[in-house]
Amino acid sequence: MKNSRDKILGATAAALPALVVVLFLLFFSVAGWGQNQPPAQNGEAVKQNAVPPRPGAINYVEGDVSLDGKPLASSSVGSVVVDRGQAVSTGMGRTEILLTPGVFLRLDENSAMKLVSPDLANTEFELDRGRVMVEANDISKLNHIVADEGGTKILMQKKGLYDFDANNDQVRVFKGKLQVDANGQKLGLGENRELALNSTGKLKAHDFNKTEYADDFYRWSGLRSGYLAEADADQARLYVNGGAGWGGPGWYWDPWFDSYTFIPGSGIFYSPFGWGFYSPFETWGSPFVYGGFYGRYHRFGDYHAPFGHGFEPRGGFRGGFGGFHGGGFRGGGARGGAGRR
Repeated sequence: MKNSRDKILGATAAALPALVVVLFLLFFSVAGWGQNQPPAQNGEAVKQNAVPPRPGAINYVEGDVSLDGKPLASSSVGSVVVDRGQAVSTGMGRTEILLTPGVFLRLDENSAMKLVSPDLANTEFELDRGRVMVEANDISKLNHIVADEGGTKILMQKKGLYDFDANNDQVRVFKGKLQVDANGQKLGLGENRELALNSTGKLKAHDFNKTEYADDFYRWSGLRSGYLAEADADQARLYVNGGAGWGGPGWYWDPWFDSYTFIPGSGIFYSPFGWGFYSPFETWGSPFVYGGFYGRYHRFGDYHAPFGHGFEPRGGFRGGFGGFHGGGFRGGGARGGAGRR
């Protein structure tokens, strides 16, 4: 019995060096694997081929979408940028493109547009056919964002939601304000107003029914807004109170949503669909929808026409409590924070 035990102990002792070597190699192979992964920020993997966010960056692709005739896919998000003069077209598909920080351009099915100028201080696109919807959650005084539809220059003057329809030569404002420059005439186009661009004579705007235009494209845009707001709440929590890695307001990559989202510099920015975009100093209250003086919590992904939640925050949707407003173009602009470019 004793001899058997001694043999077992001897065999175990002899095997220990080999076991240590195996464990040693296993440890360093795992460590090596970790070092070969995409760099991590705050414990999250950053997309290896993510490009610096700037006007023209592809932020979402669904279905048949192409850039200068070359097909785009979901893998194009965060790695493809529409450059000056390039054209994006869709068949049975839709896409979302970043403009200035806080401003999203969404191209409908069977549509085509060209990026005329990708500059932050002078951003311009031309709609050739179909529809574009622009959700502007923050427009700085330094921004100059122009849509060109049928030769008509249209300047976005305020935060809002804008619908450009080249097939019907129309432009409508759900929220915000546009300045239309056509045939030597200038016209201010405000909330709940639409304008036919192919009319002769004096430009004349008309009221329109919001619910009538809350169609599939509108609802899709509202859902995209909700997803991006959720991504904002997810990312802003990483920089609570302006902690490590916070690079100021701008675009930030969220690996869980595989897209860039907008994080304001302070307070809460409400989208035209009712979703809140939270700064790192307000994330403790998200998701939060402001209604009257008091607010209430609301699940992400829910939708209520004609706007995301049926009401906007007190004092407009520029910011919640007491009229908070973020830095937008100021203090970081499109930097997107450390490691998320």
